[in-house]
Amino acid sequence: MPYVNIRITRDGATTEQKAALIKGTTQLLVEVLGKNPQTTVVVIDEVDTDNWGIGGETITARKQQGK
Repeated sequence: MPYVNIRITRDGATTEQKAALIKGTTQLLVEVLGKNPQTTVVVIDEVDTDNWGIGGETITARKQQGK
């Protein structure tokens, strides 16, 4: 039973986009590893941009600076 955890920032992924991520990830595991899609688990965690940092800065701060 594969378990895949996708983490993205909480800044605009639509319900449709998240559904596409789940479907596409599941299909990739079917095609590449021959996994059963009925037992493949995909979880999307959305992280607030204040809680995600790159290069010593939060994503919120980087967006405000236009980076």
